[in-house]
Formats: sequence, C-alpha cells, structure tokens
Amino acid sequence: MNNEIVFLPVRDLSKIIQKKEMSPVDVTKLFLSRLEEIGPEYNSVVTITQDLALYQAKKAEKEILCGNYKSPLHGIPYGAKDLLSTSGGIPTTWGAVPFRDRTFDYDATVIIKLHEAGAILAAKLAMVEFAGGMGYKQPNASLTGPCRSPWGKENWAGGSSSGSGSAVGCGLIPFAIGSETWGSILTPANNCGVSGLRPTYGRVSKHGAMALSWTLDKLGPLGLTADDCGLVLDAISGSDPNDPSSSRMDYSYSLGRLQQRPMLGMLKDTLSETPKDISDNFQASLAILNDFADTEEFTFPEYPYEETIRTIMLGESASAFEEITEKGLAGELTAPEDRYGPYARTIVLAKDYIKALRIRGMITPQIDTIMSKYDAIIGPTRRTPVSSLYEEFRGVGRGNTKDLLGAIGNLLGLPAISVPNGFTKDNLPTGIQFLGRPYEENRIMTIANKYQSLTDWHTIHPESLLEKKDLSGEGGTV
Repeated sequence: MNNEIVFLPVRDLSKIIQKKEMSPVDVTKLFLSRLEEIGPEYNSVVTITQDLALYQAKKAEKEILCGNYKSPLHGIPYGAKDLLSTSGGIPTTWGAVPFRDRTFDYDATVIIKLHEAGAILAAKLAMVEFAGGMGYKQPNASLTGPCRSPWGKENWAGGSSSGSGSAVGCGLIPFAIGSETWGSILTPANNCGVSGLRPTYGRVSKHGAMALSWTLDKLGPLGLTADDCGLVLDAISGSDPNDPSSSRMDYSYSLGRLQQRPMLGMLKDTLSETPKDISDNFQASLAILNDFADTEEFTFPEYPYEETIRTIMLGESASAFEEITEKGLAGELTAPEDRYGPYARTIVLAKDYIKALRIRGMITPQIDTIMSKYDAIIGPTRRTPVSSLYEEFRGVGRGNTKDLLGAIGNLLGLPAISVPNGFTKDNLPTGIQFLGRPYEENRIMTIANKYQSLTDWHTIHPESLLEKKDLSGEGGTV
C-alpha cells in the first residue's frame, strides 16, 4: 500500500484523505520517514520540519473529520525550496554556508497560502547557493552538496531548484515549490522525471522569497503530473499587497476540453544538433501530439535574446546581493567560482542594463503576435542530456546548450510546463515543454494533461526507490 501512496498524484492522494482511508497524520508520518531515510542519500533536503508537520497534520485531521475540507491540498505534505522564508525557528539558508543557521520571523506569502489551503510543510529543500546568483557552473555549489537525480546518484538533479525536483522524483513529498529565473524549475523537472510549472511573471507573489532578479524571478510548483501543478498553482496564485509585482488578475485552475485541435508551434530546426536520444523522444512525443493537435514550424525574429536576459539578470543580481558582496560573504561559498562571481557582476554598466530593458520592451509585442497563432509552443525541455555530478554543466563538451525557448520565456515572463517524455539509453529522463502566452497556464496545462493521459512516463519511478525497507520498522516495503 505504501508503495502506491508515495507516488500517487495529488488528486488521488487527496481523495484517499477525503474519504478517510488514510489520515493526514498517517500520510505525513510516511513522507517524514522517507525524507529522513532517503533525503540524505540524494542531498535533497536541508531541514525536516517534523514538529511543525505533525502539528499541522493533526490540525488537518481534526478539520477534515469535522467536515471542514479546505481544498485538494488539505492534509497533503509538501516541501519548499529553501529560499522561502519560514518562521518558528526554521532556518532559511538560501543554500549557502554563511546562512546555515539564519532564521526569519515571518512566512513567505506562498507558505501562508499553502497553510490556508491545508497543506503541510514537511521540509525545506536543497538549492544551489543563492539560487545560482553568484555564477555557479558545477552541481556541487550548495550547502548540502550536489543534489542527485532520482534516476542516478551520479547524475545532477539540475537547476537551483534541484532539491524540489529530486524530492518529488524520489517520492519524499507529493509536491514542492521551486523558483525560476532562467531554467530552475523546468531543468530539475526534466532531470528528475517529474512535471514542473513556471507560471506567468507576477502570477505568484514573491514576498518572502530571496530576490535574485526582481524582473525575472518566478515561483512555481513541481509535482508528478501537470494536474498536480495546476492544483498547487490554484492555491498559491493571487495578488499580494506585499509584492507590487504580483498580478491582480484572478486565477482559478481548470482543465478545459479540447473542443478543437490545438495548434502547436515548433521552432524551425528545433532538433538541430540535439543528441539522438532527446531527438527521438521528442519525435515520439510529436507523433502522440499529432493524434489530437496540429503542428507547424515557425521562426522568431533575430534578436540577442540570451544576451539580453543575461544582462538583466547580471545587473539585477549584482544589486540584490550588494550587501553580501560588500561584507565578503561570498568567500565562504562552496563553489570556487561563486567566491569571485559577484564581484565580476558589479561591472555591468547601467547603459547596457537599460539597453537590455529597452530590447525586452521592443520584442515583447513581436513575440506575442507570433505566439497568438498558437495554443502552445513546444520543444525539448533540455537539449542536452542529464549531466554528471562531476562535470561542469556549462561550457565545452555539453553539446548545443542554447536555450532559446527558456531565454524568451523567462525574459518575457511567459508560462511554461515541462512533463516527462521518455528516457535516454542510459535510463535518464527527458522532458517536453509547452510554452504559452501570459496568463494562459490553463491552456498549456490542458494540452500537457492530454499528452500525459496518452502516455505513462509520469507513472514510471526508479525501482530502487520502490524497494526501500519499511521505515516504520515493521517490515515490508515503502
């Protein structure tokens, strides 16, 4: 039974709790045990919030027994990337050695909203130090060490939200919250064989989250399925007076019916120089998508998209981490390049930053005009294989590392979701992404959900994580 529970999608787990087949306390204890037993093997957990989780679980149990059922997340444990502030003496480390014991006296808005939905905070999850804001290029750049993919302990979970992806993929928690400035939700979703949603910029309040780049940062969910991500987004979205960048547009998660064949756009030469395994899996996904959608190739106009987003990110991160840089705290970081990276970023010129902002403003309507022709833009989530823990994930030897969809999507704050679409010959996961226009999360999730209804990649989990000894000490498996 436990085998089935730990890898159930949120909606199914919610039904079990709502029908009182398992209590929130029992479910929470099961996941706390996995966090404690398995988490250290994958470097995916910073802090297990056991006392808080059990308190919240008991409260949820009483509420549900009294008929006060709040949402599909009621009684379900989750993990939060450790850049989200938490009160009650729970550390918020930002993945960095200098802040190993640092605490806040308030909760991030996302934490508050999930509490209001009845979700149970079970862990603060591993991340790359300062969310990659110091220029890291190796998986080891973290307080907790290199975070491992559920599909191979010698392989990287990917991105600064690596702990969030790894924890979901390992069945340590049903869903997690990550953040993305450029790739840090979609990459761990790809590398860990799970689903990850980057919402529209401003859809989710960033109050209480570490700032890396004020005009690029987004918070979003990772789960086993696109549907999981939608259920979580429903709980955490909404305007927030504490975050002026949060959108006032209301959001309610719903999966629409595909009453007509969606039109999907695909960049011309999207598979150029892409490794065969990734290309083959994407082609197989295309064949499935063509059963219910139409696809055509297109091109974006020529602009320095990657250079533009990089300039904005470098300039804003230099400002965001100014105090840390001036105090010399970078010298205590794990990755050697992170110890000097922030100093290099201070030389970004104001004229270059302003030029980048102007380019963003200029290309926004052009990109939107192109995307208005499509229900979603599709492409491989990552065009390079899951990397080893022992190699730099940037630079020579990594193949075609250009990330045009990621650069444009993050530069313009567009929503995207990645879902699993197969494995390489080395049994490492790959993903397909669906990119949409602003505030069209439901549209891209409807298409992704339809794709997942025709495939079973999201139901496949590492055998090593299905054969763990019973963590209750009573025999059997978890």
